[in-house]
Amino acid sequence: MTLDRLVCANCSNPVAEGRCPTCRASRQRLQEQQGLFGSLSPTALIALLAALVACALIARHAFA
Repeated sequence: MTLDRLVCANCSNPVAEGRCPTCRASRQRLQEQQGLFGSLSPTALIALLAALVACALIARHAFA
């Protein structure tokens, strides 16, 4: 889950802004838990997957 979609239950602001101590603690905890692709948006992940498929198709066509 990305930080831009989370809303703090304490202050009703986006967690990404970190306006209250609860937001800042949640933001830090989520950043520590994110893996290799955790900071990428879903759109960026789809674009990365499309580029990978395109490279595989080009390589398959070039070496066939």
